[in-house]
Amino acid sequence: MRQIKRHRAQRHQERHVVERIGWLRAAVLGANDGIISTASLILGVAAAAAAKSDILLAGGAGLVAGAMSMAAGEFVSVSSQADTEKADIAREKQELKNSPEAEREELAGIYVRRGLERPLALEVARQLMAKDALAAHARDELGLSEISTARPVQAAITSAITFSSGAALPLIAVVAAPQAIIVPVVALASLVFLAILGVAGAKAAGAGVFKPTLRVTFWGALAMAVTAGIGHLIGKAV
Repeated sequence: MRQIKRHRAQRHQERHVVERIGWLRAAVLGANDGIISTASLILGVAAAAAAKSDILLAGGAGLVAGAMSMAAGEFVSVSSQADTEKADIAREKQELKNSPEAEREELAGIYVRRGLERPLALEVARQLMAKDALAAHARDELGLSEISTARPVQAAITSAITFSSGAALPLIAVVAAPQAIIVPVVALASLVFLAILGVAGAKAAGAGVFKPTLRVTFWGALAMAVTAGIGHLIGKAV
């Protein structure tokens, strides 16, 4: 009987994808931006009747500039989030020091609103605060946990790497395509890459595949079409 219970307990091991949310968001955003921005830049330059060497130069410059921009942007934005979290934690720590009873009442009130009866809510708040008062308030009052904590360096590195990886794909298509058909080859290849990215991101997040894939390919196609159109008009004017 004990073996059966142990076996059932082992089978009930839940795996939640929310634990991946920190790096997954930066990874998908970086790769998506890398493909769309670089492909759009390439199509805009190519539509202006530029030489293949000029197209590769523009695409390469876009890759480097975009990767650095993504890394810097992610680091700054996530650092701001981390600073806010630290300030809230410091403020909560001071409040626990100055008025622990009021903080216990506040925590119990949160549990009452979640459905516990007041005596039980007070007891839960007391026990949690006895173990780690700051952690209890950070989690249940501020909504902060180890999973959701901001990690600026991780976000910056992930964004730079994934942007570069995504941006390299349209460049490979340029190298492989003859000069005369660079525009359709890059456009089609980029849409395929975006669709694959949409499927991979949806699978990693444990979500449905159709909507994320359709969303990313639609906006990618729109961005590339607009840029190619502008490039074509500028090429004619020049």
